[in-house]
Amino acid sequence: MSSSTEKTFKEARIKSLEVEKDFLSLLLTDGRILKIPLAWFPRLVSAKVSERKKFRLIGRGIGIHWPDLDEDISLAGLLAGPDTRSNTETVTAR
Repeated sequence: MSSSTEKTFKEARIKSLEVEKDFLSLLLTDGRILKIPLAWFPRLVSAKVSERKKFRLIGRGIGIHWPDLDEDISLAGLLAGPDTRSNTETVTAR
């Protein structure tokens, strides 16, 4: 991968997020669309629909925060995928 491509990937941010029944659908600033299974995030799966829909983008689009659930998810963790995520990827703010 060229350094300009790597730079573009590193600079990608979340432009918008739609919380669907079984997925998070993210539009990134570089044009990519990610569809991430909610099953990756037990706290989101067990939450009420109204709690899942109440979120905000954080760090100018480097992550997502659900205030009612005290849940934070980073774009870097989502891009890494389920095989490379550790149990600490979903971080609980304290």
